[in-house]
Amino acid sequence: MRLVVASGNRGKIREIQALLDPHGVRVLPQSAFAVPSAEETAPTFVENALLKARNAARHTGLPALADDSGLEVDALAGAPGVYSARYAGPEADDRRNNAKLLEALEGFSGEERRARFRCVLVLVRHPYDPSPLIAEGTWEGVIATEPRGEGGFGYDPLFLLPERGVTAAELTPEEKNRLSHRGQALRRLLALWPRAWSSPAD
Repeated sequence: MRLVVASGNRGKIREIQALLDPHGVRVLPQSAFAVPSAEETAPTFVENALLKARNAARHTGLPALADDSGLEVDALAGAPGVYSARYAGPEADDRRNNAKLLEALEGFSGEERRARFRCVLVLVRHPYDPSPLIAEGTWEGVIATEPRGEGGFGYDPLFLLPERGVTAAELTPEEKNRLSHRGQALRRLLALWPRAWSSPAD
């Protein structure tokens, strides 16, 4: 089965491909079809994921999977949330987003730095699919006081797992996929995935 992923984030696409490979699903990034990015105008992860999935399906004619995910920090009332990728501005990169987060948490310590990654995945068979598959995963941790690790992407160098004493960026890709919010969401999605999805004709 071929599936287009409605994302330009190479890290996300790499993780999704690794998780779907054992299930015989060939993942294609929407950039392979020159799909224009959807405007993420909704206030929630699920609504933005739906917008992106339907947009990718409409431009490619293929079933589409969209991920909308972000970091929620309790001390910041859930920010950056749906704005995680553009926390430091529309053109922000990972380094600037991480720097802004550390600045926002100055003076906070211990449990005050509690946070979680949240991921919502949406799978549609076609642009007007009336019953998209939706699955969610969360991953609990705290925000470290400085970046650690060379792996992952986004806020991974700051996302500390207290029970392990490492950040998400210090995990192997296999460990991260087993533990992460995205891994959880995708496994839940696969559990909902009927055999009929092997044919996107309906």
